[in-house]
Amino acid sequence: MDVLIHIFVGLHIIGIAALLGGFLTQMKAMGQGTARFTPVMLHGALTMLVTGAVLIGLNQAQDTAVDNVKMGVKLAVLIVILGLVYVKRDEEKVEKPLFGLVGGLTLVNVFIAVLWT
Repeated sequence: MDVLIHIFVGLHIIGIAALLGGFLTQMKAMGQGTARFTPVMLHGALTMLVTGAVLIGLNQAQDTAVDNVKMGVKLAVLIVILGLVYVKRDEEKVEKPLFGLVGGLTLVNVFIAVLWT
C-alpha cells in the first residue's frame, strides 16, 4: 500500500508542476497582457484533484490520520483554481489580475501542503 501511496504522491506533484509550470511559462506573456490558460494548466489542476482525493482515500484506508480541515482548505483553493482555468480556457488572453490570481493560489496551495502541520 505504501508503494501505491508514493506513486500517487508522485502523480500529485506532477499535477502541481504542470499547473505551476504552465503559469511560469506564461509570465512574459502576462507582462505583455497576452497570457492565456493553457491545456496543461487545466490538466495539471485536474490531476491534482483526482490524485488528492485518491491519496485521502488510501491514507484513510490505512487508518492514517488525515487533517480534514487542511484537506478542505486545499480542496477549496483548488476548486477556485480549477473553476477559473476551466471557464477561461478558450479565451485568447486572460486579464493580468486573474492570471496572477491563479499563480498565487497555486503557490498558496503548495505552501499549505508543506507548512500546515
